[in-house]
Amino acid sequence: MKNVLLQTVMILAAALVAIPAIGQCTLGKDGKYYNLDGTPCTNTVVTAVPFLRIVADARSGAMGDAGIAISADGNAMHFNPSKLVFADDQIGVSATYTPWLRALGLNDVYLAYLTGFYKIDEFQTLGMGLRYFSLGSIQFTDPNGQPLNTGRPNEFEVAAAYARKLADNFSAAVSAKFIYSNLAAGNIVNGETIEPGIAGAADFSLTYKAPIQTRQGDSELTLGLALTNIGSKITYTNNKFRDFLPANFGLGAAWTLNFDDFNKITFTTDVNKLLVPTPCQGLDCDLNGDGNPDFKDESPIGAILSSWGDAPEGFSEELRELMYSVGAEYWYSDQFAVRAGYFNEHRQKGNRKFFSVGLGLKYNIFGLNFSYLVPTTNQRNPLDNTLRFSLLFDFAALAGE
Repeated sequence: MKNVLLQTVMILAAALVAIPAIGQCTLGKDGKYYNLDGTPCTNTVVTAVPFLRIVADARSGAMGDAGIAISADGNAMHFNPSKLVFADDQIGVSATYTPWLRALGLNDVYLAYLTGFYKIDEFQTLGMGLRYFSLGSIQFTDPNGQPLNTGRPNEFEVAAAYARKLADNFSAAVSAKFIYSNLAAGNIVNGETIEPGIAGAADFSLTYKAPIQTRQGDSELTLGLALTNIGSKITYTNNKFRDFLPANFGLGAAWTLNFDDFNKITFTTDVNKLLVPTPCQGLDCDLNGDGNPDFKDESPIGAILSSWGDAPEGFSEELRELMYSVGAEYWYSDQFAVRAGYFNEHRQKGNRKFFSVGLGLKYNIFGLNFSYLVPTTNQRNPLDNTLRFSLLFDFAALAGE
């Protein structure tokens, strides 16, 4: 049970109502808030159950976490289930293991992700997904640092999707999710008994594919749109105040160039934005006096609408909440792939910036993907210098179909 204090802090930060540390910012003469070093006040959008947004797929992980519009496999369940009707295989299964905080010496914190799909016919596909996040073994303590009990906090998501072609090059999908988060059940914090959090959510996604003729050969442009984790709020106590799920808007594009029968390359990019209210700044965050910041009182649907225009610094800050992924994938003979990508998040909104690289191998019914994350800032990433991998299986090929 190493790094007990670190893991405990990590759990409490996720389990309790998180409010940005505005007290560390000062009001400037221009009416804006600044960190003590003079930079714009860090104002990260905070949600509960952030494990829902972790990219487990090693293939996308090698391309800067881009995956909304790339060719479909089982991991489309995370990014864009509507792609599944365009999958080459009739049946596919993917299993991914992602170590978490391995750079800090933790070996019992990880994310496991199992997905699969079945094409009913050329127009309809069913998908499923199971995501499990283990936070390792925890020694809980009281406010005085005295040991209480130990536990193994965990979270999981069960998802099912139905995808359908609406035209030859256009598809749509809807997914339903059950979310369970047991972070510190049975413990008492500030007089409140912590309980497991339970929530439900849905995803809605669209995919459009268009063939394009070029001098280099045939090519294909794919566009994807995904609204994910649209659902109820979640709480870990009997308190009436609840936290938002990480609802997200994602827009992706991928362009695949087929040079010949053996060589092809895909360029892809994703843009994501959390559909969650931006935390307010200053002393007027609780105008109704209910003890909860006003932005946390919004309904899930109201939050989705207001999230496009509620940033304290206006439209310029809304643009800073966009997260960008760019990546490239080269395949030789559909058996060997080389990948690279970059992810960028604004400094004021979390400052995650990293390069990623990876390899892919495919033989008969098996596929194997690897990815490695290379940080580019001093901001620590849970996947710093971590190798993650995914296994893919085509059971239809095994049956000789």
